[in-house]
Amino acid sequence: MVEVYRDIGASVGEIFTALADGWTYASWVVGASHMRDVDPDWPQLGARLHHRVGPWPISLDDTTTVVAVEQDRLLELDAHAWPAGAARIRLTLKPLGLDRTRVRLAEAFSSPLARHIPERAQAVLLVPRNRESLARLDDLAVHRVRGRQR
Repeated sequence: MVEVYRDIGASVGEIFTALADGWTYASWVVGASHMRDVDPDWPQLGARLHHRVGPWPISLDDTTTVVAVEQDRLLELDAHAWPAGAARIRLTLKPLGLDRTRVRLAEAFSSPLARHIPERAQAVLLVPRNRESLARLDDLAVHRVRGRQR
């Protein structure tokens, strides 16, 4: 898996609250362009997000499913139908203090064809995208979630 991380000035609870709001997915995940629906039990095991990826007018319907979840610690997702086919995404949260958390985002292509792309080539595509996604998640957790809780 290709992995990036970011230290965010928010608690694990604040960050998990941002992740648990499925309607914000397209605002922090680079490439997701529009939310179509969110299962009411998101982010529980098996719950799905229904969204579009890519720019209009060539965007595609996509579905992302929770495959593992541990409150305030882990969210693992299986994303389908995006240009590379499918991907496994793991977000882990590690507290660095009361209001500081290290968020690790690991991703790997999982479709039969894309799995054969060397990890170095995957990194060229995924590292910049996922760094930007974590920067957006940082803004969401610090400014939107924390702002609502104060």
